[in-house]
Order: sequence, then structure tokens, then C-alpha cells
Amino acid sequence: MKNPGLKPAAGLFVLAFSVFLLVYSCGSQSIMTEQEKIARGKYLVTSSGCGDCHSPKVIRGQGPEEDGSRLLSGHPSTEQMPAMPDGALTMTGWVAATNIHLTAWLGPWGISYAANLTPDDLTGIGAWTEKAFINTMRNGKHLGTGRQILPPMPWQNYAQMTDEDLGTIFAYLKSLPPVRNQVPQPVSLGELTSNR
Repeated sequence: MKNPGLKPAAGLFVLAFSVFLLVYSCGSQSIMTEQEKIARGKYLVTSSGCGDCHSPKVIRGQGPEEDGSRLLSGHPSTEQMPAMPDGALTMTGWVAATNIHLTAWLGPWGISYAANLTPDDLTGIGAWTEKAFINTMRNGKHLGTGRQILPPMPWQNYAQMTDEDLGTIFAYLKSLPPVRNQVPQPVSLGELTSNR
């Protein structure tokens, strides 16, 4: 003989157990502390090689190394770039050149300078919001809506990161000591060739 009260009781048990699993799985996801975000961001910045272009270098026995006192501060504002030699860049020969710091790049787009990623309010990203930083990485435009980000910045790769990962990168950058360093604006190839 069937027990008619068993079906509703079983249904309630399944419903209650499902709610328990949902609450437990949502509650068990760890939310990163600010220090964990900064550590994750440091790992991503370091492993992605951001300092290769955004940190001025010092020359040691093994070659150029990041200058820890100017970490991620961009192209040094005190360094003037020499004139581009005639015929230095062609579409069939050399197509890019860089300075000793690897912070200024010359190519078919003109000259681009690595940005100051420190939290300096005037010359770095100190006044930026996390949303503006994420939009910049997603859209390839300065502050998410401004001028195009130029090569060699691989913003297309960063656009594939999750918002969480980009947020941890931003948290790490905001944790750095601010460095006052006004990076020059890019120079178009047309401007370079018209000034000859």
C-alpha cells in the first residue's frame, strides 16, 4: 500500500537539500581580502611582464634590469629620444626600435611611450577608478574612451582577462608607491616625418 504523505515529504526534502547545497556552495566561495587581491595582482603583473616596458631599467652585468626605485613608472620624462635616422624603419626591413629602458617604441605607428602605472594622482593612475582601468584594458583606449593605446602594449591579451583578474592588477598598481613622472604623449609617424 502506498503512503500518500511520502511524496510531498520527499519533494520537500529534495527542495530543502537543494537550497542547502546552493547556500553552502555560494557561501564557501572565498572572497579575497585586499592583501590577497594585491598579491594576486602582483603575480599577474610580474608574470605578464608589465615591467618589461613600463619600468625604466638599470644596466647591470646581465643586461637591463627593472629599476626598483621607479617600478612601473613608465618612460622617464627626463629622457629625450634621438631623431629617427632616415630609412631606419621600412615595411620590408626593421619595423620597430626601442630605447635602452624599453619604455619608448618607434614603429609604423610613430613613437609610443610606456605609461606611468603608479598611483600618482597627476601623472599616473592615481585618479583612475577600477572601472576606468578595466574599460581601458577591454577597449584599448586611454581611460576606456580616449586615444588608442599603441603598440607594443598587448591590450588585446589583457582584454581576455576576467574582471576579477583585472581588478586585482588594479589593486596591486594602486598599492605601489606613487612616482611623479609625466610620460610624453605619443608622436604619430606623420608628425615624425613632417619635422624633418
